[in-house]
Amino acid sequence: MADVPDPVRAHYNATGLSARLRAALAAFGPEHARLTPRQLAPLDQFHTRGLAATAEIADLAGIGAETSVLDVGAGIGGPARLLAASLGCRVTGIDLSEPFVDAARYLTGRTGQADKVEFHVADALAPGLHGQCFDVVVLQHVAMNIADRERLYRGLRQIVRPGGRLAIHDVVATGVTPNHPLPWARTPAASFLLTAAETRSAVTAAGFSVASWRDDTEAARAWSAGLDTRSPPPTPNLSLVMGADFGDLVANLGRQLTAGRLGVLTAVFEAP
Repeated sequence: MADVPDPVRAHYNATGLSARLRAALAAFGPEHARLTPRQLAPLDQFHTRGLAATAEIADLAGIGAETSVLDVGAGIGGPARLLAASLGCRVTGIDLSEPFVDAARYLTGRTGQADKVEFHVADALAPGLHGQCFDVVVLQHVAMNIADRERLYRGLRQIVRPGGRLAIHDVVATGVTPNHPLPWARTPAASFLLTAAETRSAVTAAGFSVASWRDDTEAARAWSAGLDTRSPPPTPNLSLVMGADFGDLVANLGRQLTAGRLGVLTAVFEAP
């Protein structure tokens, strides 16, 4: 994973995360108590619009019980667990952060889904899947941290089976420089945004065709405005994962969306 810039690694270096999760989740009962993906949603949905966005992208991509799914940049596993629980599919998640993968495995054990969901430490640019092919590859708020988009999408094309799909839900540039810090990058050194048009060009150049295309900026703005009125935030939440200032980063994302400095794209591409 030598291609991952140090600022990106540092942003997701959640040392001691699993221990913090164990302590925080004691509020839900003893260690053997079974948890549900929806209980964990305030903690593990690391993208705009949370559960709703994951459910929508699953519907657009046609994910069902027989679908094999790869979740790239899976974080601590929230979307993967939701897809498996709600649709019955098998999901493999990869993430560059070892603490995130450890936490994802722990939480998946707590939800009783280890037979349906698995996680591995891997770089999106070199997933090391050794010829495996998936029906659907999902990227939710991941590509913003990846500079070499051409390599990313070409590599993903190699692991999407013919007739399969690439589903993306990402923050995109608008041509106006956003202000930092942001949830995926406290400084510009960790952020590599493309516009929606540039994203489309890069993905289609890798051999995909557009199946569904949607500008979700307005929906993301409305979601951000709703967060501003929530008091207090649910506990535990993503600040446990990303640091005490994470609420400020999310609030700034809302300001950048409102100011037109950022957009949100949801799209599905097909492999021939």
